[in-house]
Amino acid sequence: QVQLVESGGGLVQAGGSLRLSCAASGRTFSSYAMGWFRQAPGKEREFVAAISRNPGNTYYTNSVKGRFTISRDNAKNTVFLQMNSLKPEDTAVYYCAADIHGLATMTSLRYDYWGQGTQVTVSS
Repeated sequence: QVQLVESGGGLVQAGGSLRLSCAASGRTFSSYAMGWFRQAPGKEREFVAAISRNPGNTYYTNSVKGRFTISRDNAKNTVFLQMNSLKPEDTAVYYCAADIHGLATMTSLRYDYWGQGTQVTVSS
């Protein structure tokens, strides 16, 4: 069983930045692929970013490319999402997820474990 705990969400003005963290339990974190997804009110959950197991190839949805950066610290069992130049349309609950097979994917069904989510609100 893998437990994921997100933190770092909050309220920020448009153009601002936030850094989300997701701490994972377990001894084999380095073998997991990790993803970030988000869900806005009334919308389906959507893929944001993913990072494979070492060497940590990264993938982004088009709307966040150049603004968001996903990274991981295997020594701390943590994955990060640095979010810059935030826009009101980035407002959502952000979830991290783990794929124990290590294959970074945009498909939420491929992920085995999910965190509880952290709210990000961007005001205009």
